[in-house]
Amino acid sequence: MSQSAANPASTISGIDVMRGVGAKPSKPFWADAWDRVVKRWGARIGLAWIAVIAFFAALAPVLATGLPVWTVETVDGEVVRSWSPMWDGLHSVDVALLAGLVLGVPWMLPPVSMIGLTRSHRLGVLIAAGIQCGISILVAGMIGDWLTDPDQSEGIRTFVTEQGAVVPWIAATIGAVVGAVIMVPFATFPSRIARVVLIVLIASVSTLIAADRFDPPLSNYDRYIDRELAGRYENTWAIVPWSPTQARTAFYTLEPGTTVEAELPASEGTFFGERRFLLGTDSVGQDVLSQMMHACRLSISIGLISTGISVLIGIVVGSLMGYFGGVVDLVLSRVVEIFMAIPVLFLLIVAAAVLPRNTYMMMAIIGCVSWTLPARFIRAEFLKLRAQDFVQAARAAGLPLRSVLFKHMLPNGLTPVLVQASFSIAAAILAEATLSYLGLGPDGQASWGKLLSSASTATGTFNWWLAIFPGLAIFLTVLAYNLLGEAFRDAIDPKLRKAAH
Repeated sequence: MSQSAANPASTISGIDVMRGVGAKPSKPFWADAWDRVVKRWGARIGLAWIAVIAFFAALAPVLATGLPVWTVETVDGEVVRSWSPMWDGLHSVDVALLAGLVLGVPWMLPPVSMIGLTRSHRLGVLIAAGIQCGISILVAGMIGDWLTDPDQSEGIRTFVTEQGAVVPWIAATIGAVVGAVIMVPFATFPSRIARVVLIVLIASVSTLIAADRFDPPLSNYDRYIDRELAGRYENTWAIVPWSPTQARTAFYTLEPGTTVEAELPASEGTFFGERRFLLGTDSVGQDVLSQMMHACRLSISIGLISTGISVLIGIVVGSLMGYFGGVVDLVLSRVVEIFMAIPVLFLLIVAAAVLPRNTYMMMAIIGCVSWTLPARFIRAEFLKLRAQDFVQAARAAGLPLRSVLFKHMLPNGLTPVLVQASFSIAAAILAEATLSYLGLGPDGQASWGKLLSSASTATGTFNWWLAIFPGLAIFLTVLAYNLLGEAFRDAIDPKLRKAAH
């Protein structure tokens, strides 16, 4: 007896099949593409390495610092006070990243049935909140630098001097308002009330962080070591008890695995206890492992933010080219060709030499010279989409241009740009490493390229560990993003999927 006859309830008629009875609901496009991506071992390895880089980027100031994690001050054997110098030494960006990590993990982990939002939707909310907080802190810092500029006018300097306690809150509030206004169109909650609550909550948190960390913290590393030697402090140190800028003349170019235990003369700085340099030190006595960990933040932020800038510019220019065509397409195409003809590395070197050398300026420079490829992708997609029925219907309904371009056409033409963004991130990381290798990277900030450049000294000595470790980090990071980009490209291209089968 067949199974169908044994269990008549399991059989369905042809009419039921036509009605979709028993059919499994299809996955959304991006969910299906993501499932295809994670099935590839190359993409899994790339995602795992990117997760490692992101982990150290967020926690480097906690895991590798020359300030004690906790200090107990004693006088005559009695505890006077206890505090965390490491926490006092964190910048506003450090605090924001730690807050995002602490709040983001429990936000992403619960199942859909508990919160009512898919994980992709929650990830979008988390990214939007991070962008809003980042913009608020950045604007507050820029306002603070402008107010405290030594060349500022006499009236502003007098105001800052007389109203010193109010200035941080003014700068933080302005930054929070700017961040909230920018993120209003991008809030992803369907409910307007939830959207307002989220924006107000992020603005409040960013205001508190920016105001609390308005003045850059001063790091006196030797103070805690000296007082520990004198018996006044009992310090609990981090896993890597060195900051990336903390140098000692007695520790020049120590090989990996070197263990030091000494109390040095005051002229060379004091040192207490036994510490091991797992990855050695560089030519000025700075710990390589601490610099490697802190450089993760520079690389991942340069890659993501500069790529975001380039994609944003490319979307705007490419959509105008593809939608209008004609003279607009002709003129903007010539602009794109001009930017493509400029040697990118030469332009980056000139810009880095003329403009201020900081992280934000480098992000802007790389983003503003690498937008041509996204613009060409968007142009090609919009040229195909502008003749589609849904676009003609949107135009006939009298919708404004921004709605037609960015609400109806852009979601249908964004796929190749998002795939190409993975390769752009890898290219941006290589560009930053190149500039840092040439000595044109951000001042006072750890970088893989800067470490790589110090492998060869002026005397011709080659320190192999200063070439192997940062070079391997650059290679693995670029490879991870390229593997991820290739996996996305294969997952969304139906022709490549058929060829794979």
